[in-house]
Amino acid sequence: MALTGRTALLAALGALVVGLLLPSWTGIGLVTGAVLVAVAVDLVLAAPVRGLRLGRSGDTTVRLGEPATVELTVTNPSGRPLRGLVRDAWAPSAWRPGTAEAASRHTLTLPGGERRRITTVLTPTRRGDHHAHRVTVRSLGPLGLAGRQGSHLVPWTVRALPPFASRKHLPSRLARLRELDGRTSVLTRGQGTEFDSLREYLPGDDVRSIDWRASARRNTVAVRTWRPERDRHILVVLDTGRTSAGRVGDAPRLDAALDAALLLTALATRAGDRVDLLAHDSRKRVTVAGSSAHEVLPAFTNAMAGLEPALHETDMRSLVATALKMAPQRSLIVLLTGLDAAPVEDGLRPLLPMLTKRHEVVLASVADPQLDVLAAGRGTLDAVYGAAAAEQTRADRRATAERLTRHGVTVLDAPPARIAPALADTYLALKAAGRL
Repeated sequence: MALTGRTALLAALGALVVGLLLPSWTGIGLVTGAVLVAVAVDLVLAAPVRGLRLGRSGDTTVRLGEPATVELTVTNPSGRPLRGLVRDAWAPSAWRPGTAEAASRHTLTLPGGERRRITTVLTPTRRGDHHAHRVTVRSLGPLGLAGRQGSHLVPWTVRALPPFASRKHLPSRLARLRELDGRTSVLTRGQGTEFDSLREYLPGDDVRSIDWRASARRNTVAVRTWRPERDRHILVVLDTGRTSAGRVGDAPRLDAALDAALLLTALATRAGDRVDLLAHDSRKRVTVAGSSAHEVLPAFTNAMAGLEPALHETDMRSLVATALKMAPQRSLIVLLTGLDAAPVEDGLRPLLPMLTKRHEVVLASVADPQLDVLAAGRGTLDAVYGAAAAEQTRADRRATAERLTRHGVTVLDAPPARIAPALADTYLALKAAGRL
């Protein structure tokens, strides 16, 4: 049973009366009664917390690692001033380690009939949705001896999006894209390109680009210039199975794959290509298809926010079947998965002819830079054994990549810091060669 202010006051007065009536208790009773009366009066004068009205506003999305600001509005409808503490509780992953205690607690002074805004700054440490828990208010009396406490449910959600750290590589890749697109003097030729114009032959030009009829009319050797085709289709396939959960440094492989996919998407949409997304493990997790050029990157980012690695093997047959449904015409299929020999040999390699028969296929895998460190180890028996194991792992990955290459797949194996720009460079190379 909760102790109300009136009950506490009555109990204190009763103790004081008993202390006065019983001589042997007079000294102790007077002190005890006085303290109880003071506590009771403090409790009575404390502003009630159940009638408080609370609301929220502020950020609903934030890039991982960046701060999000959420405002809590507290309205005091009673006639008594509220002096006390407010704890705005969120999930532990909504704060940097060690900062939750200080960041969630606020001192509040709120006169009766007024309202105040309390600002809580969150810094999520993981992707996905972060939900607000209870808001606990402790209202203290004028003496600070006693108070009232209650909790309110004030729902709010902040979604932490992938950080997109590789966006720093976008300007340099866009400059190369402008060269391919004919906006500078560097023009290329390929099977999948569109005729642009004629110019005079220069040493080093591909002789296949010579236009003999135009050369005869001009009495000079003229060559055709070409620009890459636009409106090509790209399907980014994220393998969210067991291999994507392996940690490289302090993050799972999936995080680096998401970053690479975002850079490729930003670059391809600037090139005028259409990009769709599929995330799959034992079943389809996420699909994003048909978004317009200015909507596709926000749609990808939002869809990727809640993706987490699944701790079971990927159903490659289902993944390939879903990818083929999403890409009925010739497309560039970018598969972000692992290069471990067993899953590739048993799951993916038998299905590759279904993909490479019609589509251009790129497989990008996140390598562990720690393997290079271990492979260079010497001096102790443990270091030598570690170097041998690391070298064997690297050899297995190279052998797997070579077998995939023989099936017509372009293979990338790069550490987290390099996988995103390497994938963007591969896309531009395919553009330049007319294979897209």
